[in-house]
Amino acid sequence: MNDQNNNTKTAASQVKASRNWEQKNRKKATVASYRRTARSFIKNHAEQDDLEELKNLIVEREKLLGE
Repeated sequence: MNDQNNNTKTAASQVKASRNWEQKNRKKATVASYRRTARSFIKNHAEQDDLEELKNLIVEREKLLGE
């Protein structure tokens, strides 16, 4: 029974390694978090008007990056 419970837990060394990476790469970790949040919102919560607003924001951002 104990072995089955351990299959779903992350090893302490892996957790430590992940935290170390996040501390050394704060900007990358923050951007990755924003990306996950945006995808989750779009997939699970966005209504039609939200999607329209996001499309407009994307077009504006693409223009800004293209300059």
